[in-house]
Formats: sequence, C-alpha cells, structure tokens
Amino acid sequence: MALTLRDRAVRPSRTRALPPLGGDAPGLLLAALGVAAAFAVHQAVPAVPSLTAAVLLGVAAAHLPGLRPVVRGVARPGLSTAGKRLMRLGIVLLGLKLGLDDVLGLGWATVAMVLAVVAATFAGTLWLGRRLGLPGDQPLLVATGYSICGASAIGAVSQAAGSEEEDVAASVALVTLCGTLAIAVLPLLQHPLGLDTGGFGRWVGASVHDVGQVVATAQSGGAGALREAVLVKLMRVVLLAPLVAGVAVAARRARRRAGAAQTGDVPEGTAPDGAVRAGGKRPPLVPLFVAGFLAMIALRTTGVVPERALTLAGDAQELLLAAALFGLGSAVHLPTMVRTGGRLALLGLGSWVVVAGVSYAGVLATA
Repeated sequence: MALTLRDRAVRPSRTRALPPLGGDAPGLLLAALGVAAAFAVHQAVPAVPSLTAAVLLGVAAAHLPGLRPVVRGVARPGLSTAGKRLMRLGIVLLGLKLGLDDVLGLGWATVAMVLAVVAATFAGTLWLGRRLGLPGDQPLLVATGYSICGASAIGAVSQAAGSEEEDVAASVALVTLCGTLAIAVLPLLQHPLGLDTGGFGRWVGASVHDVGQVVATAQSGGAGALREAVLVKLMRVVLLAPLVAGVAVAARRARRRAGAAQTGDVPEGTAPDGAVRAGGKRPPLVPLFVAGFLAMIALRTTGVVPERALTLAGDAQELLLAAALFGLGSAVHLPTMVRTGGRLALLGLGSWVVVAGVSYAGVLATA
C-alpha cells in the first residue's frame, strides 16, 4: 500500500513537469490565426505594421466574449509558449538584419548620439517609473522598450529578468500604443523643428520604438530619411545584447541577496528566487538567445549568407515575433491595467518626451 501511495504522489508531479506538447496546440493554432489576421490588417492598411496589429488583435481576443474563455483556458499554455519561446527565436533571427559595417558606417558622432539617447531614455524612464510606484518589473520593461526596440526588447529583457506575464503584457501594450501614435505625430513635426531629410530620418530612428514603426514613420520623409532611420534604429537594436546581459546579472544578484536575507545564505546551485535548480546548475549570465543574437550579427557581417536566405530569415523573424506579440497581447487584462492606467500613461508620456527630446538634441549636435 505504501508503494501505491508513493506512486500516486509522484505521477501528478511528473505530469506537471513534463506537459504534453499537444497541450500547446490550441494556443499555437490561435496564435497562427492571429498572425494571419495581423498580416491581413497590414495589407488592408499599410500604415499599421503587422507587429502592431498582432498585439492589438491579441488584446481583442482576450476580451471578446466568445474567445475570452478559450484564451484564458485551453489556449493559455500555447499562447504563453508563443510569447516566450517564439519571441526568443525571433530575437535570434533579428540579428541577421544587422552588420557591424552598417553600424560603423554611421560615423562615431552618430554612434555616440545613439548611446547617449539609449542611456538617458533607459535611466530616466526607470527612475520615473519607480517614483510613480508602478508594480513589478513594469518600470524596467517600459524603459527597455522605449530605449531599445519596443516589444522585442521587452520580450528579451523579461526573459532575462523572469518578469511576470502581466507586467510584460502591460508594458508591451503601452509601448505599442505610443509607437503607433508616433507614426502620425512625428512627420507633422519635421518642418516646425527645422529637420532636413537626413536629420528627420536620424531623429525617427533614435526615438521611435519598433522597427516596423520606424519604417512607417520615416517613409513619409522619402528614401533618404528611411535609410538613415533604419541604420540608426538597427544600431539601437545592437545594444539589446549588452542590456539583456546586464539585466540578467543584476537580477541574479538581487535575487541572491533577497534569498540570502530570507534564508541566511544561498547555496551553490540555487535558482534566482532561492529555489534549488535541477542538477544544481546556475542560470547562464548571458541567456542563450542573446548569444544566438550576437552570433547572427557576426554571421551577417561575414557576408557569406545569400540574399535569398536573409530574405527568408527576415520573413520568419516577422512571423515569429507576430505570433509572440499576439500571445503577449492575449495576456493583457484591461481591468488590471485600468487600476494603474493613469500612472502607466504618465510614464509613457514622460518617457516619450525624454526620448524625443534627447534624440532631437543629438541630431542637432551631430548635424
């Protein structure tokens, strides 16, 4: 009888630890349908990037009466998988859009300007978010999204920091909303601010969050503005790797200190929250997907990858990120956001002013 009871006690834990892949199927299928709908929206309204549409459709799916029980029930495991694992794959492929020669071709003055914009935006947003008392990792995630590359950066940093899904979803929703507004607002400011074609492109590339939103905003200034915007934007994306690595190290140290304060010490082989990891292994200082991201940059720099392969990788990257953003959008719970909506909106507005103002000053200084 003791053996039977022991078996019964062990079997449920095995089921939870190793869920069948089929459990992800409903959510992944729903994410695929969401991606198809997002690309359809982009085809119908080219001004709306497909990644932006994916987030918004995910939010809508989570609140429509007919879909809400599915999103919160049988589809939740697969949607969470899309928001985490597919996001990592998409970030790795994002590295193939970058080449070190492109970045260095901008000139050291522009490189210094981008570094200053990223540092000022990240530090200022993080400080303001904490002063406003936003919960969890929202200040960190919003600061990352504004300073680097929108939802993709939020996804990457959330993986390194172990952020709650609700914090990720709220931050993605805010950054996506503000980036979408930039598509309409920034072109109206080009001439009042006295920016020529190249200056406008650099300003857009340094201040708008998502790559798709940068393209949609800069194309109003012509081909020259678009080229400058994309190059500056991709340089900001390069900074994703060191930022994620730094966040991973800081989160690991903070959680080790918190665990030590509670237990007196954190033994070798513990997880960031103080729990012992299977096999006694520590999490890597640099997440595997960040190493993959850097490897793809190096591979692109060699010039050995055929143009056709780069095109296919770019298409795959957009599909993966769209699926991931649909999954993240489906985790948004609007009633919860409303409770912190005023503070979150204030943080978004303040960060927008910082990134736009610092990048504008940088463009004038490097003109």
